[in-house]
Amino acid sequence: MEISFKSVMKLSALLLCLFAFSFSGQAQEKESYFKVGGAVRFNVFAKSWVENKTQPEFTWDTWRLNVDGSAGGIDLSFEYRFYPTFGTHFIHHGYLGYEINEDLYMKLGVNQVPFGITKYASHSWWFQGQYYVGLEDDYDMGIKFDYTGIDKLDLSFAYYRQAEPEGPTAGGAVTYGNSGPGRYSYDIIPGAGRIGVTAVDAHIRELNQVNVRAAYHISDQVEVGLSGQAGGIYNSVLDEAELSTAFAAHVLAGWGKGWSFKGTYINYNYAAKADNGEKLDIVQMGAYGTPYDVAAKANAYAVGIAKSFPVDFGPINSIQAHVDYTLIDKVNEDYADMHHLIPGILISAGPLYTYIDYAMGKNQPWLTPNFGEGLGVGDADAEWMKRLNINFGYYF
Repeated sequence: MEISFKSVMKLSALLLCLFAFSFSGQAQEKESYFKVGGAVRFNVFAKSWVENKTQPEFTWDTWRLNVDGSAGGIDLSFEYRFYPTFGTHFIHHGYLGYEINEDLYMKLGVNQVPFGITKYASHSWWFQGQYYVGLEDDYDMGIKFDYTGIDKLDLSFAYYRQAEPEGPTAGGAVTYGNSGPGRYSYDIIPGAGRIGVTAVDAHIRELNQVNVRAAYHISDQVEVGLSGQAGGIYNSVLDEAELSTAFAAHVLAGWGKGWSFKGTYINYNYAAKADNGEKLDIVQMGAYGTPYDVAAKANAYAVGIAKSFPVDFGPINSIQAHVDYTLIDKVNEDYADMHHLIPGILISAGPLYTYIDYAMGKNQPWLTPNFGEGLGVGDADAEWMKRLNINFGYYF
């Protein structure tokens, strides 16, 4: 489906009207403040597919800078991250917020896409498998409205002109800040794709995405929700955009003393064309400075359960045991499915959070000796690959 320039202009005009209307109300009285914070995180890990004496390994995960504040009724939230191991750095989020009234809040800039479970669909440091196809904790550039004026119902509406601006990558070329792999959340990037198993050129990127999310609170501890996403995947060689869609249903539940459950079903179709005009079966996505193949169509099933225990042992105040699992069922029967299983614990001690996870995966792009291959064609005979990972994070 081609998305016309005229349609984009109409949608943009509507959003500008909403934006102007949002400032027509009275700003809420708020005390001005600004806070600077951040985090330092590092990993210790051992990989099952590496058998030499380099194991275990130590590496910096990330360090980041946060600025949050408010002045004159307008809020600011900004986070920038540095990943020395991957040779890249980039914005995580950065937006202006405005409370139109007690029920309606607007965010303008790079903000979290309202889709599925927010903020995270996972319990572990590894996210769920849907993160690796751009559908968990995704951030894009646009405008979002969160509405809470209906009892027990949270509604979000958003328009994103494009993916979030990218940061530099090791040896990367200039891409004008919106379409390369130097980013936090996975997005479609230009370069290559596949038709069947044949590699083809595909200069594609995300443009003009609309999101709607509804979450109903059955009780204080149970939430169910539906999400929809539609947007263009634009090919700069053809000067055409195809309509891409994704849909999600989710449930959150808590019970007893510290039990929690998260479940999500997602169907997505990253409809896109190669430079030769043919429909792509595999697109290329990227984050942390590196691209990889992703099946253009799939169903993703993710479940996670956790139990938290209060602890009084020196600085340790809580321990959470968790198990997260994702199956990505690729629609193309010639492609092998992806499995992602993460049992582990989280130890909380004041500002220090320590994840100890035993990550296991089949065709999981980060749990393999062939980085990034599993979400595309995959390997029907893939074995379970394992990585013991300990992540220490100090937040201030």
